[in-house]
Parts: sequence; C-alpha cells; structure tokens
Amino acid sequence: MNQASSRFALTLATLLASTAAHAETQSVTPYADLRYRLELVDQDGLAEQAAASTLRVKAGVKTAEWHGFSAVVEGEAIVVLGETSYNDTVNGKTTYPVVADPSDILLNQAYLRWRPAAQLELTGGRQAVNLDNQRWIGSVGWRQNDQTLDAVRVTARPVKGASVDYLNAWRVNRVFGPDSPQGIWRDTEIHGVRAGYAIKNVGTLSAYGYWLDIPSQPSSSSRTLGVRMAGELSVGGKSTFLYAAEYARQHDHGANPRTFGLDYWLIESGLKTGPFTFKAGYERLEGNGTVGLQTPLATLHAFNGWADKFLTTPANGLRDAYLDASYKVPGKGVLAGLTLRAAWHDYGSTVGGIAYGQEWNALASYPLGKRFTLTAKLAHYDADAFATDTTKLWFQIEAKF
Repeated sequence: MNQASSRFALTLATLLASTAAHAETQSVTPYADLRYRLELVDQDGLAEQAAASTLRVKAGVKTAEWHGFSAVVEGEAIVVLGETSYNDTVNGKTTYPVVADPSDILLNQAYLRWRPAAQLELTGGRQAVNLDNQRWIGSVGWRQNDQTLDAVRVTARPVKGASVDYLNAWRVNRVFGPDSPQGIWRDTEIHGVRAGYAIKNVGTLSAYGYWLDIPSQPSSSSRTLGVRMAGELSVGGKSTFLYAAEYARQHDHGANPRTFGLDYWLIESGLKTGPFTFKAGYERLEGNGTVGLQTPLATLHAFNGWADKFLTTPANGLRDAYLDASYKVPGKGVLAGLTLRAAWHDYGSTVGGIAYGQEWNALASYPLGKRFTLTAKLAHYDADAFATDTTKLWFQIEAKF
C-alpha cells in the first residue's frame, strides 16, 4: 500500500470510528468473503500450461447511519498457494498463459456516504461502482482483485422509479494490482452521468454519458453517449419474455491521439419458463481498421466469452452472436439451487469480413447452505483468424460471513 493510500485509509478509518462512537444502536458490522480458486489454462503458442491456485480474503467493517452518515473500510489479501505456475502480469513468467491474479495486500474500499434525505446520496472515497449491466463501468467481480475507483458519486431519486447518477473519478485501481505498470491509472479525469426510469410492466430505460480522459493509457480515452432499454414481460403462466436493446456512439476524447467515431449495438431476447432460461443476442463493437470501440472500465469477463480473448476490441471491430441457456434446480431437495449454464459465441469483425473464431462456455454452481458456494467453469476458444486456441478451467469455493 502506498503512502497516499495509507493516509486515505487512516482518514476514512477515523471518520468511521467517529460515526460508530455516536451511533445509538449497534453500529459497526464486520463482514468477510473468502474465495479459493484453481484456474487452469492451456493456450496454443505458449510452452507452458498455467495453474493458478489462489486464495482471496476480503474483509471489512460497515457502519450504521448516524445523522445520515455511514462508512465502509475494506481490505483485501490475495495469496498464492503453492508454486506460481502462471503469468500474473508482474512476475515475468511469459512462457505461461496470463492469469491476472497477482498476490497482494491492499486497501480495496474506503468511503464515506452521506444521505441527507431518502432521495439523495453522496459517496466519496475508494469504491466499487457497477452501472446498468456493467458494460461500461463495473467492478470486475470475477477476478480475485476488484476494480475500484477513487471517486465522488452522487445519486438522486427524485420520483419513484427514477434515478440520476453523477460520477467523477481521479484514479482507477485495476485488477492487475499496484505493482503492475497498468495496475493503477492515476490523474484520470473521468466523468459519468446516467439517468434511468423504471416503466411499470415494461422495463428500465436508461441514458448515459461517459467521458474518460486517461493520461497513462491515452488509447482508452473516449467520450461515449448511449441509451439502453431492458426488461421482462409476462407472457402467461410461468413464462417471461426477456429483452435488452442498446445503442451508443463513441468518439475520441482527452489524451487520445486518434480521431474516430464508432458505434455500439446490442440486441438480446430471451425466454424464462419455470427453471429454464434461454437467450440469444448480437453485440457489435465497431472498428474502422485502425481503432476499435473500447470499454476499459467494464466488467469485461462478463462479455464476449469467458476465455477473455476480446478484453481489448480489435482494430477491425468485434461482432459477437451468441446463445445462452441455463437451468436452476427448483424445490427443496438435495440438488435445489444447483445452476447449470452453457453458452456459445461466434466472433467476427465489423470491417473486412474476418471470421475470428468460436467459443463454448459451461458452468455449474451449487450452494452449500447459506454461506458457501461451489463453482466449476469451462471456456474453450477455437481460433480461426484471431488469437490462438485456448482452454480455461476453473474450480472455486466461496464463503461469505
């Protein structure tokens, strides 16, 4: 932890202690989240196979409100169990595939929140931020180290069903950790505005604007304006129609040396009937042959396949046509809560007619009581004209207290 982070944590801890001291009820609640994961990666073109055995311990305290004030301080430790047989992006083991989970001990969140009225909330400090489906801003919860922002966020709820968010972030704490040259984006000028309205029996309509000026990563600087509509519609019985549609336009901004204007499209439909859910979608991130539309603050693992081959959009763009099916065992039997999921992706370019490849994903997740969850995941990317064949396998157990 650097000196600035230490001072920041001390300041927030002092505020938290002050809030706790004056609360009239039991005001400080400790919590913990322990997650062990074994990640195996076999990637063509690299001499070694990766085996990353890591334990993530996240623990913190949160206070009850006192005169509208509350606070959270949260630490995180990531420990490698056994040999470091993978490229964690900072250990120099470049003959191994990348698993972006370096060992570290750090301050994950530390923020003060003020809610002077039920309709207004102000949060300042290091915080995880997730907006809409996390396509543009998310905390990357899949990786062992969260992505957090040092930011001020204002949320207003002027009328029932409506919300307006404003965000200003001056630092991005990325999943690679502070030891990586790309682990922290300092001196950023990031502004985000999102307005949403929930329409009864229809869905949620949201409009947003994100201005990203990132001096340490100029190619990620952009201005994006967009609109999204997503919801669920009952179609009788136990069946529900699911849908999402989104459009955005992205331009160069701030430190970006290139000039461009690129489109983003998403069309997704689905059906939920009893324990089954089926979805089909088409996502398009435009490229012009020189630069592709980028979403550097997104929870990227949730999009375009779990093999993570498209964390950066290729210069020729990306189109992703996909199918997704899941089943959750109902009832109260021994298998109740077991979730099975499978997805298929077909990738190509938006210019040049390039077939990138296909990918299969599969998941099984099973809750052990209220606190423990077992998860197994598989991703297999079959390359045509982009990257190389890659297979990833995960085994994970998580406990929350």
